Amino acid sequence: MSDRSLPFAAHPRVCTQDVDEAQARVGEVLGRYELRPVEPGAHIDACMTGIEFDGIGLYCLGYGAAVSIIPQMIDRHLLVSLPLAGVAEVSHGSERITSTPELASVLSLTRPMSVRWSAGHCGLFTRFDRGALENQLGRLLGRRPDRPLAFSLGMDLTRPPARSWRSVAELLRNEAETGGGMLEQPLVVRQLEGLLMTQLLIAQPSNYSDALCGGQRRVAPPTVRRAVSLIEEHADEPLTVEDIAEAVGVSARALQEGFRRHLEKTPMGYLREVRLDRARAELAVTDPVAATVTDVAYRWGFAHLGRFSLAYRQRFGESPSDTLRR
Repeated sequence: MSDRSLPFAAHPRVCTQDVDEAQARVGEVLGRYELRPVEPGAHIDACMTGIEFDGIGLYCLGYGAAVSIIPQMIDRHLLVSLPLAGVAEVSHGSERITSTPELASVLSLTRPMSVRWSAGHCGLFTRFDRGALENQLGRLLGRRPDRPLAFSLGMDLTRPPARSWRSVAELLRNEAETGGGMLEQPLVVRQLEGLLMTQLLIAQPSNYSDALCGGQRRVAPPTVRRAVSLIEEHADEPLTVEDIAEAVGVSARALQEGFRRHLEKTPMGYLREVRLDRARAELAVTDPVAATVTDVAYRWGFAHLGRFSLAYRQRFGESPSDTLRR
């Protein structure tokens, strides 16, 4: 891989085929981490480019080969990671996603995490200084934040608020790549930094989303958590919104409201995601001779195989049969 083919090509940072050197030099920018090729003996071709401002940095990074990454927990900054090519399987605390060019990962870096990049993966990173971002949060709230800021993992870039955030990031990227005069004006840069931070705070669910929206919770987070636990414990059983709402002691409408406000999805949408995750886990360890994709899909409540395959590919970046064969 040549850094001349990456975004920010005029701003090279790292170019090496040595794992230890890549680990050390990339770690100086994005935070210390453990880097290992997925295939024993495989060679990497690490290249990173990027630019930095006062409170944010924009970088592009690729390793050329499939790699496993285990970052150390830090509280100095946060990252938004967007694949430009390939996919990344990301585990962050209890959350897990397969990140694609339409699904970025927002890494608060205060929980244990692991990442696995596919071969040919190339990622665009936006690094936010945590202090600067929490100062911006305080300005929006009109008070000092009383707990560390933490975001949900997946950022759906097909949603309008997230698309707006990406547009600001792309503006900064284009200015850096074309040598536009905008970045030579400190006042303009500060305004763009502030806009990028504000748009992230508004677009991405976090533990401050309710306060930023100024709304009152109709279903308290503990109720939503109880509903989530019930769904995860009984995902293999027939469940309706009414069943879940009755079990946690609220109305179906209030439950829908709570899930939309705190998880940005419906209870049945969350149930579908849990069932997809369970189906994938089963497919990954199932002998193709002993069971079929149809068997597993039916076992997890997916009666329409075409819709199951489409939802599976959208979530994991591959077909159910690909997982089963691998």
